[in-house]
Amino acid sequence: MTTATVGSFAPRAYTRAHAIASENILVSAHIYTATAALVLGALFGLLQGLSRANVFAMPAWFDYYRVLTAHGVLMALVFTTFFITGLMTFSTYRAIPRVRSVTLGWWGYLVMLAGTIVTALTILSGNATVLYTFYAPLKAHPAFYIGATVLVAGTWLVAADILLNVAWFQKTNKGKRIPLPAFVSATTFIMWIIATIGVTLEMGLLIPWSLGWTPGIDVELTRTLFWYFGHPLVYFWIMGAYLIWYNVVPTTYGGKVFSDALTRLAFIMLLVLSTPVGLHHQFLDPGISAGWKWFHTILTYGVVIPSFMTAFALFASFEIAARRAGKRGLVATVRWLPWRDPVFTGSALGMILFIFGGFGGIVNSSYSMDVLVHNTMWIVGHFHITVGGPVALSFIGAAYRLVPAITGRKLFTPKLALAQTYTYFVGMLIMSMSMHVAGLLGSPRRTSDVTYFGAAGAASWHVEMVGAAIGGTILFVSILMFAVVAVGTRFRDERADERDEFVFAGTEAEAMQSPPALDKLGRWALLALALAVVAYAGPVHELLSTPHQLVPGMRTW
Repeated sequence: MTTATVGSFAPRAYTRAHAIASENILVSAHIYTATAALVLGALFGLLQGLSRANVFAMPAWFDYYRVLTAHGVLMALVFTTFFITGLMTFSTYRAIPRVRSVTLGWWGYLVMLAGTIVTALTILSGNATVLYTFYAPLKAHPAFYIGATVLVAGTWLVAADILLNVAWFQKTNKGKRIPLPAFVSATTFIMWIIATIGVTLEMGLLIPWSLGWTPGIDVELTRTLFWYFGHPLVYFWIMGAYLIWYNVVPTTYGGKVFSDALTRLAFIMLLVLSTPVGLHHQFLDPGISAGWKWFHTILTYGVVIPSFMTAFALFASFEIAARRAGKRGLVATVRWLPWRDPVFTGSALGMILFIFGGFGGIVNSSYSMDVLVHNTMWIVGHFHITVGGPVALSFIGAAYRLVPAITGRKLFTPKLALAQTYTYFVGMLIMSMSMHVAGLLGSPRRTSDVTYFGAAGAASWHVEMVGAAIGGTILFVSILMFAVVAVGTRFRDERADERDEFVFAGTEAEAMQSPPALDKLGRWALLALALAVVAYAGPVHELLSTPHQLVPGMRTW
């Protein structure tokens, strides 16, 4: 027998085909779970928008704050996490083709799903109305904290699966660079593991507290541990979108990755700089000295650099491909791009929204300006135009290539998919801009009734609340359109062909070779962890060494 075998007498080609089928089923589970969370979370978001616009009042048995908590958790934690785990599992599996077991991957998915179900049921039952930012003093039922912990533990199993595949590649391919999609996936999950240390430590305080095993809890310490995790969570989303922008979008117009080395460096910078930035969420918190807040602010501006690098690389890829097609100049290049391909428009329109989100982020990370917008609707508008804009829209666009690849069926109603991306863009722009303006006028966030009992000042932002509700309604319709396409593709009779294959972009031949040092992920992980320790050891020491009061917790619903 001349054909190599793995675990049986079957030829490698045969076993690899079966491995691909198994991989596709696993990835499908992640993507369709994410889709379900997206639809349900969007429904809850719509109800909030209509409530704040005084279109109707939420009933007492399903109150506004319960809906707000469910919306935040489903969209920010469940939808994004399941999509990223599915996308990066797929990217790693395809970039490193081998006959593999997907058992660890399935364990990761099932643990994530179990944690999600427990968390969601606890919220919907009314026993965890603590909002998405689940730090003290609001106290949820222990099942909420345990479910969220299990969800995170499931992601660690997915991370282990990805990192083990990368380690196998490095062991069996001495001297070769890690394939770029697998490198990006591994780097993202290393950052995620470091970031989730914070929420794990927080859960170590919240779970005993919620069970009544401790007399009280340090509110400021739980806030600090949450934001140690909470802001890197944003970069977890963004790194998922960047994988699509660098590796998938160029294939829609015949382009290539501008520079393999630049791409790896950008992700390494995100790995190193994403975690030690959380204190810019705590500018107005007592107990933490101004020096540490300043240090985190500087690092926050530093993490902007890989985003600028990404913008440069993407536009360079656009221009190089356009020039090969005989197009010259900005206008000709923009017009030449495939604006009728939903895979492209999903990411391209998301990139446009990200420009607005980036400017808002500069405001939020500037102490003097953050004071003006702190806890107003400006903040809500900002994170909707960042996670809800470039991240969610890029994920949806990529799904129009990914779903046919993993289901083996042609995309259902491509014209509806294209219309969906444009509808989403318009809805998000209207909703988010309305929120930004309302925030500048003083409209508070996390508040069900913003009329202040008919106060004249509150009437000044009512128009913006109506605008946000209109934008939210358009968004909800758009997400339903996406669900129709995703589910319709799964059950379509027409089989996919070679045009529906999911391929990653190659690298420009003229680009410099990536230095081997960039692939030393263990060293970069240690550097990232060391910087996180430096950035948080001081603030945590200050909190623990100064007099503080333990609180028993509150249930306000």
